[in-house]
Amino acid sequence: MASTDEKVRYSPDSERVGYTPQTAASSAQNVIRILEGRWKLVILFQLFGSNVRRFSELERAIPGVSQKMLIQQLRQLELDGVVARIVHPQVPPKVEYRLTEWGQALCPVLDRLLTWAEAAPAEVRDRLIEGAGPAGQDPTSADRPGGRALGA
Repeated sequence: MASTDEKVRYSPDSERVGYTPQTAASSAQNVIRILEGRWKLVILFQLFGSNVRRFSELERAIPGVSQKMLIQQLRQLELDGVVARIVHPQVPPKVEYRLTEWGQALCPVLDRLLTWAEAAPAEVRDRLIEGAGPAGQDPTSADRPGGRALGA
C-alpha cells in the first residue's frame, strides 16, 4: 500500500531532516504555540514588510485590542524571538516594534497558509466563515454545536 505522500505526490522534507512523525508533530505544535493567541497574527501582519511600528500605531491599527492584551501578546512574541522591541531613551518614552529576521521569514509561510485556506472546498470555507462570529470574534459556547467553545 502506498503512503499518503506517494498518493498526493508530496515528499515531506521531514524525512530528509530525520524527523519521525512524532517529532515532526511536536515541532509543528511548538510553532503553533508561538503563533496562537487572538491578536498575534494580526500583529505579525502589521509588522510584515520590514515595518517598524510604535506601540500607539499598533494599538490604533488593531481595533478591539486592549492595551493590556497588546502588551501581553507583544511580550510573548518578543520572548519567542519573533518580534524585537526597540526602546529609545527619551521623554516621553518611545517604544517601537519590528520583526526579527526569523519573524520576517514567517511572511512566505503565512502566505502559503492563506493560499491553502483559499483552496478549501466551499463547504469548509463557509463553515469557517460561519464559525468566526461577528467581526471575526471567537464564537461563544452558545454558538457552537453541542454548547462547546472552540478548543474546549
